[in-house]
Amino acid sequence: MTVTVTPIDLGFDRCYVLQGDGVIVIDGGAPKKGAAFRRGLERAGVRPGDVKLIVLTHGHWDHIGSAGELKAITGATLALHEREVSWLEQSLTALPPGVTPWGRVLVKILGLFMPLIKVPAAKVDMPLGDEDVSLADYGIPGRIVYTPGHSSGSVSVLLDGGEVFVGDLAMNKFPLRLSPGLPILAEDPAAVVRSWKSLLERGVTTIYPAHGNSFSADGMRQAIDDLSRKPASIWLEERT
Repeated sequence: MTVTVTPIDLGFDRCYVLQGDGVIVIDGGAPKKGAAFRRGLERAGVRPGDVKLIVLTHGHWDHIGSAGELKAITGATLALHEREVSWLEQSLTALPPGVTPWGRVLVKILGLFMPLIKVPAAKVDMPLGDEDVSLADYGIPGRIVYTPGHSSGSVSVLLDGGEVFVGDLAMNKFPLRLSPGLPILAEDPAAVVRSWKSLLERGVTTIYPAHGNSFSADGMRQAIDDLSRKPASIWLEERT
């Protein structure tokens, strides 16, 4: 089955609309982006009611900020890992630590603005666990996969064709990174590497990050190999 992928920018990050025999959405963007989401659906030729599932890759504010609006627009089921359900239902604004020198600087800058960010609370309909969840019932040939590291409740959507939607398990956008690679912010860098090894073993071909354009999995495979050969270098350091 062919799956059509449509990105919609919702602030600094983007959500993805996946169309197969059914329609799902991945991630909920920054707060107050419901109108931008509705316009994106129109451009994609998708009626709001066609969306049956919204998968939030994790609970950080720029991925859940408009989740309630998207749910109200579509009537879709809202899914988030159980470890981070409270972040959305209690309007929490967690910020992960920086992994690299630039990441640590960026966290300090972002920390100045966090008191100004308000995430509208929304009810999570489908708390996710650590096991895979098939998307066959939603007309999409793939599954939700637990991929912790950036946060303890991070998940990815892995399609049978090898495309994977990873939230912030990878980044490809300035000022986060100048080139595709590992996240510069993460709760557990070692878990990030384990998650990537698991995904690559499943035959990932194309990576869709929330921040930036898609890129080949070959680059990530090389990055993980480099870490194995140079354990003292915890992370890639090109503008990170």
